[in-house]
Amino acid sequence: MDDQLRMDTLLVHAGEPEPRASATSPIHRSTVWATEGGGSYHDIPYPRLNNLPNQTALATKLAAIEGAEAALVTASGMAAISTTLLSVLRHGDHLLVQDSLYGGTHAFVTEDLSDMGVEVDAIDTADPASWATKVRPSTRAVYVEALTNPLLKVIDHRALVAFAKQAGLVSIIDATFATPVNFRPVEHGYDLVVHSATKYLGGHSDLTAGAVAGRAERIERVHTKLNHFGGNLDPEGVFLLGRGLRTLGLRVRHQNQSAQRLATVLDAHPEVARVHYPGLPEHHNADVAKALFAGCGGMLSFELAGGTAAAAALMSAVRLPMVAPSLGGPETLLTLPARTSHLSLTPEERQRAGIADGLIRMSVGLEDPEDLVADFERGLAAVRAACGAKGGVR
Repeated sequence: MDDQLRMDTLLVHAGEPEPRASATSPIHRSTVWATEGGGSYHDIPYPRLNNLPNQTALATKLAAIEGAEAALVTASGMAAISTTLLSVLRHGDHLLVQDSLYGGTHAFVTEDLSDMGVEVDAIDTADPASWATKVRPSTRAVYVEALTNPLLKVIDHRALVAFAKQAGLVSIIDATFATPVNFRPVEHGYDLVVHSATKYLGGHSDLTAGAVAGRAERIERVHTKLNHFGGNLDPEGVFLLGRGLRTLGLRVRHQNQSAQRLATVLDAHPEVARVHYPGLPEHHNADVAKALFAGCGGMLSFELAGGTAAAAALMSAVRLPMVAPSLGGPETLLTLPARTSHLSLTPEERQRAGIADGLIRMSVGLEDPEDLVADFERGLAAVRAACGAKGGVR
């Protein structure tokens, strides 16, 4: 495939069999493939070994859209995250992580890795000068997110990559919120990029999957670990992810624009105390986001002046969004991270991370943005009526 092809073309054509006999590749469901064996165990054709035609074609497409040497598909985002980290860490090692992580990742690095004898320290992403003070002789890797969940913080990724290279660390990034449409971390020097493909890459709220991309030697290590743990994606899931990727560019660009519109409207509304979105001028790292990202994504979060009670009232009043965890699908979703994605954190940990009990996270879907704006304006009017102007429940 021509390396000069643009994103939308790669999403349709990269990795597809040539010559192309059909627009959609057949799903290979067989678990038995003829082989005489020999060579590497990991080369034996078998679905758990992630080497059947659908799996390898999809991996080729993922590598192409990430600008990476190689890629893998996995059974879930956490399968991608855990096997990637375990491919570079062992007992006695030390890991640096961003000071605000997705709840599942936070639980894995603080509980499971700790049980395995891996020590973990958080870095202050707002203070790059302090990062080097956290490095030990046993430090092996640094793990961050392109856009944090749920506060949409943006680390200076240029500084992070430079720090990792100087310290000799493997740099790993979760780019789920950004997607390759908005940010391609490998091109900026990251060693490995992971995704929960359940979200934007799949894009239709009907799939659980993950993805890893990066340097070929690193992906080979992840591949071996993934095969040992059995985190392969089933044939139907491979098909659904390949289908979803074809429209990724169209979907994400629409969601970029809609989220920007909603963030701007909410930011100006008197019932809204604060909005977290990197496309707003007052965002703490708006300049970095503008320099690095093609778009600021379809995720935003916000807090109401009336607090938790007002948040509950709004989520009951709006008509179009579903109140549900997850993100990246066609429908707009609202959730309280304190009760869903970050429930595994203690109240004190959430407070330190800035995740208020009334913080609402929104995944902007594919609806017309003006319909969403109208719906939220009606909902906020209902909040004002129920709770009073910037006040508590009457």
